[in-house]
Amino acid sequence: MEQFIKKLKAELAKTLPGETAQYEMAPEGRKKSDQLLSDIFNYKQSAVMILCCVDVNNNWFIPLTQRFSYNGAHSGQISLPGGKYDENDLSLQQTAKRECFEEIGILDEIEMLGELTNLFIPVSAYSVAPFVGICKAKAPDFVPSAREVKTIIPFYINDLLNNSVLTHGTVDLEGRTDLQIKAPYFDVHPYKIWGATAMILNEFKNVVKPIF
Repeated sequence: MEQFIKKLKAELAKTLPGETAQYEMAPEGRKKSDQLLSDIFNYKQSAVMILCCVDVNNNWFIPLTQRFSYNGAHSGQISLPGGKYDENDLSLQQTAKRECFEEIGILDEIEMLGELTNLFIPVSAYSVAPFVGICKAKAPDFVPSAREVKTIIPFYINDLLNNSVLTHGTVDLEGRTDLQIKAPYFDVHPYKIWGATAMILNEFKNVVKPIF
């Protein structure tokens, strides 16, 4: 475990795979960052957490959350723990840690290792800072937010690195029978991990691949 943490921290300090890796999992027709910035000037700041955990069998996984259904752009989708920057947060890193605690109940056990490339989400006008952390507690006891989290999904790093879970097809937007999006996604049955979450995870995949 310590060797992996040391290597991962070193990889995150190097030049990141960046937008190239992110856009391998971008929905069809998604504009690049420079175009998105010209369309929307005032993105709201937010942060998410890629929290590397080990289960009882010492297998590494990343907890993802499924949102409840609501009247919004990301209803029912699979996400990383995270949310918008609060004026009481001292930094976006603190935002990621606070949201991780609020959504899945993990806080003091987190060791922060680094940060990935910022990503813009035009549909909700958020600028997302992805942080990478390690959960120092083995087989952590998650506490899902009763208000925000329908379920917590363990996405094993072995599966993330396995190209057999990669596919491309049509994804449905919950509550929108009139709109379907063509996109690559990670097929973690019965869930499809796509959009911004898949783009962030694909950059992490490129970071972790040489050392895992």
